[in-house]
Amino acid sequence: GIGERLVKMAISSMKGKLIAVIGDEDTCTGFLVGGIGEINKNRQPNYMTVNKDTPAMEIEDMFKSFLKREDIAIVLINQNIAELIRHVIDQHTSPIPSVLEIPSKDCPYDASKDSILRRARGMFSAEDFR
Repeated sequence: GIGERLVKMAISSMKGKLIAVIGDEDTCTGFLVGGIGEINKNRQPNYMTVNKDTPAMEIEDMFKSFLKREDIAIVLINQNIAELIRHVIDQHTSPIPSVLEIPSKDCPYDASKDSILRRARGMFSAEDFR
């Protein structure tokens, strides 16, 4: 059906695209060891390591730069870091790049804080799943 075609189109449009990560040191290290680290032709990395001293404005600027890049399909961000720039994440409505909030070692995932999940819940009713 049409849903299947949309999924196929989304997947083909994401082929060859990168995953970006905004996270604490452990999160970034884990993803980099897993092989996601890239530097584009403008020498921009696809990850940002955040610590307790990183200004929220710096995180916000990097997040916005990831959203503008044509080579990024998914932005992973630790949920506790996403909380610092929630207003910017809430403004992002485009399906690509997708923004996924992930837990960190110190902060478990809390579905009630996830703006994308809250938005998705608003799109469906319980009837849709019967």
